[in-house]
Amino acid sequence: MSARIRLKKFGTKKRPFYRIVVMDRQQPRDGRTIDELGFYHPIEVEGKQISFDAEKAKAWLKNGAEPSETVRKLFNKKGLTLSIAAEA
Repeated sequence: MSARIRLKKFGTKKRPFYRIVVMDRQQPRDGRTIDELGFYHPIEVEGKQISFDAEKAKAWLKNGAEPSETVRKLFNKKGLTLSIAAEA
């Protein structure tokens, strides 16, 4: 099983809400998750858009979970670079 950190979509039409989750690479977007790290709400004000547990994220990255491109950008936006997470 290869884990991937990616977004799981919730919300309604034109009101998206995403959870940042760890899933098996072969699961569908809204399939079963292994762990939930946080959320991304693109419609909220700038300071409240992204929230996640950095320690859990670092642990999953250290164990070999690969983030999707979007999640990688969100992590960088909040200051969690992958090189820092790999060292931890």
